[in-house]
Amino acid sequence: MTDVKAEPAIFDAAPAHPEEIRSVFDLRVGNHITLQGKLRITPAGLVCSGLAVAMMGFGLGYIARSLSRRNW
Repeated sequence: MTDVKAEPAIFDAAPAHPEEIRSVFDLRVGNHITLQGKLRITPAGLVCSGLAVAMMGFGLGYIARSLSRRNW
């Protein structure tokens, strides 16, 4: 069997933003499955994500409200 080495992810080699927020997590499922994850986000990205979720919520609320007005 050959040994395979994993290369570092692109965000490990990228320069850090002065205000970025980092998070690292390990998720174990049972005895044999381990998932590792890393997250990088800036405050501007966090605000934009919140606005996107809010706009989707308003849109879905509008659709749900208009469906309940119809007579089936």
